[in-house]
Amino acid sequence: MEFGSIEREIHVDASPEIVFEVITSPEHIREWWNGAETDVSATPGDEAEIAWARGTADEHVQRLTVVRADPPNVFSFRWVADESGSLLVTFELTPSGTGTLLRMTETGFREKGWEAAVLEAAYADHVRGWDVFVPNIAEYTQRLVASR
Repeated sequence: MEFGSIEREIHVDASPEIVFEVITSPEHIREWWNGAETDVSATPGDEAEIAWARGTADEHVQRLTVVRADPPNVFSFRWVADESGSLLVTFELTPSGTGTLLRMTETGFREKGWEAAVLEAAYADHVRGWDVFVPNIAEYTQRLVASR
């Protein structure tokens, strides 16, 4: 199996400006990313933590660094960083009809230099996550638009 990148595409019934706000604002990130807490800003070079289940036995914290923020078109960040490198997540937003085509790509798995079993487990974990979180972005955004 190839562990080079994870790619997901979904149509969101909202403008790129609204989708960009949803994927970059802490109050919205919490809603689509399984309760993740962060104070990240859409500013290149910004460093922040993103944490799930903070204060519990299941707590998971990652550092991330914003690489690119080009509203409302692109948002990318690096995370899962260690001495061997990091993973790069990129969200590309393209107007599509009355909505937005959201394309998420995560790369850098092979470059981490992990042994095969660790690479396979990490890749599978991220695939499972993005299979939930990318559709969550669309669902949450549509609820947000309907409530405005």
